[in-house]
This record gives sequence, C-alpha cells and structure tokens, in this order.
Amino acid sequence: MAALAVAGHLSATELGRRYRAARDRVERGHLQVVWLLRRGRNAAEVARVMGLSGLWVAEIVRRYNERGPDGLGDRRRGNAGAKPLLGAADEAALRAALAEPPPDGGLWTGPKVAAWMAARLGRKVWPQRGWDYLRKLGHSPQVPRPRNAKAASPEEQAEYKKALRTGA
Repeated sequence: MAALAVAGHLSATELGRRYRAARDRVERGHLQVVWLLRRGRNAAEVARVMGLSGLWVAEIVRRYNERGPDGLGDRRRGNAGAKPLLGAADEAALRAALAEPPPDGGLWTGPKVAAWMAARLGRKVWPQRGWDYLRKLGHSPQVPRPRNAKAASPEEQAEYKKALRTGA
C-alpha cells in the first residue's frame, strides 16, 4: 500500500487530544486513523490495527486533507434521504381519493394505492410504497371481520355437523 500524505491541518498532539475527547465513535475512529498516520505509522498497519480496508483508510485521509477535521465523522446525519414520491399536491389528491371507495370497489389496499400513484406519476410504483402512504396518511389495515361461527342458528350448526360426519 502506498504511503498516504496527511495534510498538516492539526498537529499530531492536537489530533491525539481530539481523538481521546471525541464522544462519537465514528469521529473517534476517523481521528485515530489520521492521528496514527501523523505519528508515522504506515497505511497498511493503520488499516490492520483499526480493522479497516486500505481503501477506507485512504478515503478518511482524503476527507481530512480536503476539509480538515470537519471532513471526519459520521456524515449520514446530514443526509435527508430520497425525495418523497408524492409532493404536497399529489399527497392531498391521494388523501381525497382515499376518502372515496376505490374505483374497483372494496377497500383501499397497498397495491390499489400504488396503482393510483403509478397512474398519477406515470411510472411504476411498488405495492409497498402504496402501503407506506396508506400508513403515512393514517389509514390502518381494513379487512372485513370474519363471521363468527357461533352466530349460526342451532339448526344450521346441526346441519353443518351432520355434513361433516357424512362427508357430503
């Protein structure tokens, strides 16, 4: 593994102090990588000691060299994620559609909502996304309740039992 040049943003002493004081485990690990490299360890040794790949050690050093200590740490926190499938207007239209029965009758299901969304967006929408939007808009799973067998009259119950015995 080639030697990695670490920019002189902070001294080895300051890196060690920040490494020991860090409370976030990801930031602490990144600081330790840079600190060990600044103290003269080679990249392969640092990767082995830290349990990281050489590529990841190089990535940490690249971030540190470009942005200094601010480039280290867990960067997932600022990731807002993907843009929602439905914007505010489309979501309001879906809410209005859910107030009515679905076009084919019955109850709204994830696949039915996904089909509605696909028609609205002009692209394929997986049934799970329909379920996600049903839940997001406060709908619970709606299925007809099963009929209670004890609600049958005594004559119907006797007829059912007789049919079971005769195999008819």
